Parts: sequence; C-alpha cells; structure tokens
Amino acid sequence: MKKIFGAKKDKGPPPSIQDATERINKRGETVDEKIKKLDEELARYKEQIRKTRPGPSQEAIKARAIRLLKHKRMYEEQRNMLYNQTYNLDQVAFAADGLKDAQQTMNAMKAANKELKGMMKTVKIDEIDNMQDEMTDLMDVSNEIQETLGRSYNIPDDVDEEELMGELDALESDMEFESAAVPSYLQPESDFDADLNLPAAPTCPAAVPAGGLQVPFAKSMLNIIVTE
Repeated sequence: MKKIFGAKKDKGPPPSIQDATERINKRGETVDEKIKKLDEELARYKEQIRKTRPGPSQEAIKARAIRLLKHKRMYEEQRNMLYNQTYNLDQVAFAADGLKDAQQTMNAMKAANKELKGMMKTVKIDEIDNMQDEMTDLMDVSNEIQETLGRSYNIPDDVDEEELMGELDALESDMEFESAAVPSYLQPESDFDADLNLPAAPTCPAAVPAGGLQVPFAKSMLNIIVTE
C-alpha cells in the first residue's frame, strides 16, 4: 500500500518568525533592485525624449517610458506590501518576546517563593522572641555588674549638701587669708611709676640758643651755686 499511495511525509517544524522575516526581507531587496534598474532606464528615456524632436520617434520613446512607469508602480506596490508584512511580523515577534520574558519572570518568582518558604520553615518567631528576652536579661545583668565594680569605697551615702557647701565656703575664706598673708617681697612687683603718677622724662635735652646763655640767667645760676 505504501508503494502505491506513497508514505506520508513527516512535516518539519513550522518556520519561525525570524525565518519568515528574513525571507520577506530578501524578497524586498529583490524588488528594490528591480525598481533601481527601472529608474536608470527611465532616466535614459527621459534624456532621449529631451534630445528627440517631436514626432513619431519621440512618441515611441514616451510609450516605452510609460510602460516602464507602470512596471515601476507595480513593484512599488509589492514593496509596500512586503514592508507591511515585515511590520506585522515585527509586532508579533515583539509580543512573543514579551510573553517569553513574562514566563521567565513567573518561573523565577515561583522558584524564589519556593526557596523563601523553605527558609521560613527553619526560622521560628518564638525562638527569636526568646532569644531577644535572654539578650535583654543578659544586658541588665551586665549593667548591674559594671555598676557594682564601679562603686566607690568609704563614701557615706547620707551626705548633707548644705554641710558640704559650708565647708566649701570656709575653704575659700582660708585661701583668701593665706593670699593676704604673703610677704611683700614675695608678691609680684607693681608699677611704681604708675602709682606715683610722675611725668615722663624728656627724651632729648633742650636746645641751647645760638648766642649761648644770657648774662642775667648765667649770674643767677652762679648765685645759686655759691649759696649752696
């Protein structure tokens, strides 16, 4: 029976979006090459029409140019159609990639959720609370130990503050009396000139007149010397 009707051929996997896109792009490149060649021919016909005088020859060239223009429009429509197909395939590919990313995200979240559940089973809230209570008790005991070790000796607890202030005042009075009893030669030197308020000494001698001392003034000075 297989020899008569032939065996059923196994169908291969369907083409992917990428394969279909590449195939359409190749077709589009072929159409672009055809349009480019038509443009070159039309440019030649345009030059011939410009150089040819009006008449049957020019009309024949125009007819061929019009035929090429029709072919060019047909290829342009095909190229636009291929562009639309490529755009649709790109949209489908984008949507498919988005779904794949969403699926991978869900798988990652499921794995993380499962791992968290396994970790939560090993952590117990009651044990954490008990540990916190024990840590608080240990800190309290440690503070009591530190306070006990830092306690001073031979200091009475019932000290009267007013009595201490009286002793402080008496100590200040004793210190003032001792400072007053210091001998004068041990006390710091004072500025005698400032205490006596004496005028300052001249910095340079007074100038003598050019003619020397006058006679009356000289005589008076000699009388004073003799008298002394």
